[in-house]
Amino acid sequence: MHIPDQESRGHISKTRVYYLVGTALLVLTVVTVGASYIDWGSTLINVLIALFIATIKASLVILFFMHMKYEDRFVWGYGIIYPAIIFAIMVGFISLDIFQRVQVIPTP
Repeated sequence: MHIPDQESRGHISKTRVYYLVGTALLVLTVVTVGASYIDWGSTLINVLIALFIATIKASLVILFFMHMKYEDRFVWGYGIIYPAIIFAIMVGFISLDIFQRVQVIPTP
């Protein structure tokens, strides 16, 4: 809906950009599946590789399909950076809780 006196901040992206980003997402999906079949030595390394590829894919979606590439610093600060910091703090506290637990091994 358009309000007549409101300044339009819209932008027009070329269709080619969406095709390139979509192709990149498909290629990264194939890379993720291919990387899952390779034994990298430990489960931790496998998970880190998958998370790295997923982060790249999420960044592409946020930047181009959600149009965050064209937003100003205010939206980036409160829409992307602030929630990421809160998420990192929550994961940090959860990790502290998990790694500080004492594992009780029952004796037979």
